[in-house]
Amino acid sequence: MKGMTRVLYESANGDVWRLVRDTQSGVAKVEHEPNASSGGRASLIEIGKFLRVGANGPEQQALLQLIGTLVDD
Repeated sequence: MKGMTRVLYESANGDVWRLVRDTQSGVAKVEHEPNASSGGRASLIEIGKFLRVGANGPEQQALLQLIGTLVDD
């Protein structure tokens, strides 16, 4: 996806999750890039679905922490 990206989480086995935003549409999604031994083919998922699928995973917790930084104390 073209646009802005931010790494959310990198697992010990080499998987990477990124928050991505298309600069034209403004739509934000989560991109998962599995490690090479798993095929390495990246996939996109809408943020809401990403949070519902594995709400307690470290990659979801990383996104929630990032969202939390957007709110003033």
